[in-house]
Order: sequence, then structure tokens, then C-alpha cells
Amino acid sequence: MTNSAARTATLALVGDRSPNVVSHTRIPLLLNALAERDRLVLDAYWIASEDAEAEDAVRGFDAVWVLPGSPYRSEAGVLAAVRTAREEGIPFLGTCGGFQHALLEFARNVCGLTRTAHAENDPGAEDLLIEPLSCSLVGHEAAVAIGPGSLAESVIGSPRTVERYFCAYGPSRHLDTLRAHGLRFSGHDEDGQVRVAELPGHPFFLATLFQPELSGDGSRPHPVVRALARAAVEHAGRVERRPA
Repeated sequence: MTNSAARTATLALVGDRSPNVVSHTRIPLLLNALAERDRLVLDAYWIASEDAEAEDAVRGFDAVWVLPGSPYRSEAGVLAAVRTAREEGIPFLGTCGGFQHALLEFARNVCGLTRTAHAENDPGAEDLLIEPLSCSLVGHEAAVAIGPGSLAESVIGSPRTVERYFCAYGPSRHLDTLRAHGLRFSGHDEDGQVRVAELPGHPFFLATLFQPELSGDGSRPHPVVRALARAAVEHAGRVERRPA
């Protein structure tokens, strides 16, 4: 049962907005559904990848969602947005390209793997963290096993889920190093390939290679999207309660 009073928070939507990216066209439907069904009102602002390069681009928002649509016009801008959310405890969701760049940011800035690259952006790089998938997931649905006791499990509410993808790239190398520095891989496909990552100790930091925004027809937000909205509202409440 939802509260009768709507709760409001600000959301940064990071990505190069396009009517040709299906997940982008879903956002208005999801925002309306969150407000009407869950009384979670998100005041959302699109931030293009180039604009995200600015130091304060996402600082002050209650949540950051890095959306699909890669290759982004500015890899640096997307990585800067991820870093700000990670370092400042701002609730974060990365889906598809957002998942890939969340891992890339963590590898470079936390693990010191400064030469790691994304094959879509730099196919000739020697150290590819994100490589072409052996079998493209573009337009596919596939099962994901969720790790027990994880944020993903608490959000999805099940040890297994079937999700939609629109992706041809995924992580491969350095996964043990990312784990050793604190990143948890909490979702895997049936072949054991990483599909969900999270950051324990962060208020809300979740990244999925699948696209929860494509679930259903947009009238019932996926639990991952709803969880981001709740985390944003909680963040807004904490900010309001801080002494001046």
C-alpha cells in the first residue's frame, strides 16, 4: 500500500537523449507510473554526456541514472557522473551502457587500472575491460541468477529473474581485481557471466547489463527502477534534515 502523500526527489538522467533509443522513450511513462502508483515523484533532468563533464553536473541531485545509448558522445562525461555518484553517496543506477561505464570508472579510479577500455569506444586498446559478447544480447531475454543477501536480491525479491537486453558488450577481464577492491557481482547469467554489479556500503549503487526500463509496457515500473526512486526520495529526506 502506498502513502497518500507524494514524495519528491531530483533525478539526473545521464545520456545522449534520442527518440531512437527505446529506453529513452520509456522514461516519461516510468516517471508517470512512479508518481501515480507509488507516490514517488521524480523531478528529472536530462544531462547530455558532454555536459556531464562539468565538475558539478550531477552534484546536488538525489539520484543519478546513466542510461543506455552508447557509444556516448563523451565517455569522460559519463565516467565523471558515475564517479560523483559513487564518491558522494548519491543513489546510482546504470543500465546497459551505464553498467559498462560504472565498471570502467571503478576499474580506473578505484583499482588503478587506468589503461582499461571499452571495445565500443576504443576497439584497438590493449586492455579491454568491456569486450564484445560471444553471443549478442540485442533484443533478447535471458535468465539472471541473483546472489543471496545482495542489494539486487532485496530489490528484485527473487533468486532468479528473466530480463530484457539490448546489448552486445560485457565485462571480461580484471573481475577479481574489481571484487578485491569492493565491487560485488550479484547477478550472473546461466553461463556464469556477470550481469549485475553493486557497491556494498554505498546508500544505493546498482548496475545491470539488462534494461529494467524495458520491462512490460512501462505502466508498472520494474523493481529496480522503483528502488532507485525510493532511494532518491530517502536521499532527499536526509538532505532536508541536515542542519544548515
